[in-house]
Amino acid sequence: MQAIVIAAPMSGSGKTTVTLGIMECLKRRGLAVAPFKVGPDFIDPGWHRLVTGRTSVNLDGWMCPERFVRETFAEHAKGADIAVIEGVMGLFDGIDGTSEAGSTAQVAKILASPVILVVDAKSQARSAAALVQGFACFDPEVQLAGVIFNNVGSANHARILHEAMAASLPGVKVLGCIPRDEHLSIPSRHLGLVTAEENPLSEEFLNSLAKVIGEQLDLDELLLLESSKNSLPPSGGGSGWGGICHNARFDSLSPTPQPPPVKGGEARVRIAVARDAAFCFVYEDNLRLLREAGAEIVEFSPLNDTQLPQDIAGIYLPGGYPELFAEALSANQSLIAEIKAAIEAGMPVYAECGGFIYLTRGVIDQALTPLVGIFPVATRMLPRRKALGYREVRLIGDSILGPAGTVVRGHEFHYSEMEEMPQEVERLYQLKKNGTVIGAEGYRYRSCLASYQHLHFGSCPEVANAFVKNCFTFKHD
Repeated sequence: MQAIVIAAPMSGSGKTTVTLGIMECLKRRGLAVAPFKVGPDFIDPGWHRLVTGRTSVNLDGWMCPERFVRETFAEHAKGADIAVIEGVMGLFDGIDGTSEAGSTAQVAKILASPVILVVDAKSQARSAAALVQGFACFDPEVQLAGVIFNNVGSANHARILHEAMAASLPGVKVLGCIPRDEHLSIPSRHLGLVTAEENPLSEEFLNSLAKVIGEQLDLDELLLLESSKNSLPPSGGGSGWGGICHNARFDSLSPTPQPPPVKGGEARVRIAVARDAAFCFVYEDNLRLLREAGAEIVEFSPLNDTQLPQDIAGIYLPGGYPELFAEALSANQSLIAEIKAAIEAGMPVYAECGGFIYLTRGVIDQALTPLVGIFPVATRMLPRRKALGYREVRLIGDSILGPAGTVVRGHEFHYSEMEEMPQEVERLYQLKKNGTVIGAEGYRYRSCLASYQHLHFGSCPEVANAFVKNCFTFKHD
């Protein structure tokens, strides 16, 4: 199966719009497109899903070991004719200035996939070829196979770009020049981001995008791009970790708990996962790993459902934008009461970022909009970003995610801040940023664990097994 990586020299070059246009055009040709997103982003995968009709999965070489990246790619690409992988930031941008960790280039190398560079050619002519040449030569192991010029001003502008590339980089194919068109921009709103749940792509927008991409790009040439390297080894199935959760980069080595037994005629342990416009940020591999550990995932909406799903043994509250829907969430008192009762009863509950906010006293705007209130702090939105970046978490106590010493990686991104958490609330996370301890987080009340961190279970699949095992124990004790 063919795979291509859509990258750019920097954010804002138009790679998301181009990626969606290519996906739409390939789908209209009758091809099954498997979408992927490099990095920890939750927004773009939602757009991918709307266009392709398939779940888009994050691929991250810093949060997850190389083997996991390969195997989750193979798992989610099954049945597709082509995989389209949208990059993150600039092609070589990652966790720091000295390594490729967390970059699009790293994932392209892991998957041995050719890269197409989307270049914003506004106010550039021959210089655009010099820019592409720099990217082509920066890392010889990255196969830069094609370039798409965006924001091209005229036919003459396109001619100069073609001439410059032919003269200096004949081995990098110019797949097309996309004219400037403000109508093809994806709208932005809250924090500069709009989720697919909030603003589905209109048929008119997709028709216009497909028309431009179909006319301006050489899709036949794009479909001929192949990696010059060996193909990926076949997937071994499952999570591919065997019985040990270990990576040389991590300083943890501990046995993976076995999934709970499923007795004859007994249903798998049911875990309720919040999923709606307010809770739409979750790594799909987290859910897959929970299923492989023995869970049945049951989705529910804190916005619309007045009751929790029946016969559940655990709750997963992922991130999202609860601050946008605070009034509606607050008004759903019957569900809030059920969640409180479940937590007080000792049910395992895992919440991250937006899910954590939902469990606080509420969101303060001009006044407090009350929410679940398990944690005795309120949340306030800020005009500027509060936190952004990769994090490494070490559990400093036994928890629903595993024993003390377990190490798991994730990402933090939010514009909100909370009141200072009282010292009597237990902290279970030792938090590291770029290898430096930056504090304690991960707050526990009974069997409820909440944090601002979006943990990727692929960094240590034992956490999925541990959560399912604790849910099973709660159900059957």
